[in-house]
Amino acid sequence: MNSFLPEDYKIPSTSNYMKFLEGKNKFRVLAPATIGFEYWVDEEGKRKPVRHRDFMDVPNEFKGECKHFWAFPVWNYNEGKVQILEITQKGIMATMTVLSLDEEWGNPTGYDIIVTREGSGLETEYSVVPVPHKELEENADISGVNVEALFDGEDPFEAVESKEMSGGDFMEYTK
Repeated sequence: MNSFLPEDYKIPSTSNYMKFLEGKNKFRVLAPATIGFEYWVDEEGKRKPVRHRDFMDVPNEFKGECKHFWAFPVWNYNEGKVQILEITQKGIMATMTVLSLDEEWGNPTGYDIIVTREGSGLETEYSVVPVPHKELEENADISGVNVEALFDGEDPFEAVESKEMSGGDFMEYTK
């Protein structure tokens, strides 16, 4: 037995964004999806996303590399915190669309979803499985999250504070 670290210890994430890791990724959707299109540009030696609500707003030179995305706040069970999940994988979108339109499953804020990632690179495969409906037991406060800030190139976790301080309106979703 190794007593240096607790048996269930894992290094905590400092990211506000959920990424699908190898294996099972369990989350609860906390608000409706923000939908748009994104492409990446090099700015000051760094890759940065540029997002638009409408494909017609994407400059012609980026339309070929532009991806459709969904972004929404989630409770990430693996990290034990609220994060933003951005999905560009069409297979995941298709399955979540079918679930959300199904009479028995419906809106994914009422049940957990497990996305299992296997492989890497072009060999990456994802499977999506819903978990039966139940109340979310964790305190998943999203009042400090403004997903719409992604379209302005801002941090969704900081955008609420700056808009509140400036007296601007923002959309707030609460569970």
